[in-house]
Amino acid sequence: MKSIINKISFFTVLCSLLFVSCKKDFEEINTDPNNTPVSLPQQLMAPALVSTLTYNMIRNRNFNNELMQVTVDIGDADGKVFRYDYRSNWADYLYNGLYSELSNFKDMYKVASEELNLNDSYKGISLICQSWIYSILTDAYGDIPYSESNRARDDKIFEPKFDRQQDIYLDIFKQLDSANVLLSRNKGIVASGDPVFGGNVSRWRKFGNSLYLRLLLRVSGKAEASAAAIAKIKDIVETNAASYPIMTSNDESAILRWTGAGPYVSPYLSVREQDFRGVAIGSYFIDNLVIWNDPRIDISQGTNGINRWAIATYQGAFTGVPSGYTPGTVPIKKSYFYSTSSTSTLMTEPLTGMMMNYAELKFILAEAAAKGWISGSAETYYNDGILNSIKLWLPSWSVPIMTYITAADIAWNNAATPSEKMEKIHLQKYYALFLTDLQQWFEYRRTGHPILPNGPGLQNNGIMPARLTYPVYVQSTNPTNYQAAVAAQGPDVISTQVWWQKP
Repeated sequence: MKSIINKISFFTVLCSLLFVSCKKDFEEINTDPNNTPVSLPQQLMAPALVSTLTYNMIRNRNFNNELMQVTVDIGDADGKVFRYDYRSNWADYLYNGLYSELSNFKDMYKVASEELNLNDSYKGISLICQSWIYSILTDAYGDIPYSESNRARDDKIFEPKFDRQQDIYLDIFKQLDSANVLLSRNKGIVASGDPVFGGNVSRWRKFGNSLYLRLLLRVSGKAEASAAAIAKIKDIVETNAASYPIMTSNDESAILRWTGAGPYVSPYLSVREQDFRGVAIGSYFIDNLVIWNDPRIDISQGTNGINRWAIATYQGAFTGVPSGYTPGTVPIKKSYFYSTSSTSTLMTEPLTGMMMNYAELKFILAEAAAKGWISGSAETYYNDGILNSIKLWLPSWSVPIMTYITAADIAWNNAATPSEKMEKIHLQKYYALFLTDLQQWFEYRRTGHPILPNGPGLQNNGIMPARLTYPVYVQSTNPTNYQAAVAAQGPDVISTQVWWQKP
């Protein structure tokens, strides 16, 4: 018996020693000595940008383009976006994806704030990217989690409150001001980790301030925000321009140019070829280009017998399909976007990674000048917008811009009414915003321009949807705050206007 007790005691001591040893060595054993336990800012930046643009581009293709009559997904089935009819689960993809990437950009800021990795440029870039993503989310959904979002891991906030869109915008403006200051210090960043500007900090600063102007313009129509927004636009463009540099050329456009080498492979390559070429080009989109003899669809300006925007002809002509046609009268698909089975296609086009381009900025300035908020010629800004919209795609295009504008009959008219001037600006801006996430839809909701034809088969009383509904799962996972958001903003339906849309 004594022998058994001694054996048990020995075994107990041995196990204790082993347990202590295991605890002591656990972290060492389970840590890869060849990798850092925390990602560096330059390691976080590129993957987050690629993923964010993936979500934006997919929803641009199958949501924005359908609403804005760029394309028509022909058929009479339910859930056709071009009819202003889409299923509630359409909301999930963008919401889930963009909030996920916000975590990565917030981590980037956090790591760049630590003493070992301290870098003001990465902090500024993070704030710009967060502002960019939050603006897309709030413009799409309205009131959203903002101040308490993405805080489950660190702060155990599992049910974040929904902030009012007005408050979100006010804080975004503060973040963009902070980013401008941080980037003014011009702290170097790793070029290989920056697929947008190749490590050029000054261009990130210009993008941030240009984005600032986009968002100031978006809230400029609200009575409670108008005066401050207009004053800030003037401050950035004129009064304090030296402290707020903005884009000055197409080279400074914020575009992640897909190289085709991983990880910089266009998200459109994840779309099946037959699906990419399966949707028709909308009549509204293509007809204007034909009337203007726009060089972006001029075969002689393209490659391998295909125009720059890789749109197929139908019986020798560019022919679209009317959006919102009467159910039961399904038209024949005519012009469409070529897929990878052709020698040229947008599926591999480097310029589709669009965040914000220089032409958009010019049209922002044209609107501000036309409304008398800034000095300078609205006509000059307008003409420059058209020129740079074309030359982004055709850098060697050499036709004098006034020759093109006159022939296309799209010349500026100083005697036109304010509404006529806005229609001119926003019709051209519509084409400049081609492929830029949901910006065509956002701008249409803000201005009512360009004036789109209303097909007889539209639902929602023929009124452009005002927002995406919240994902269904939010109702069950965050019920209290969801109900509070609905009570404050209005019913969770596509017709409820967001704050900056409301009179």
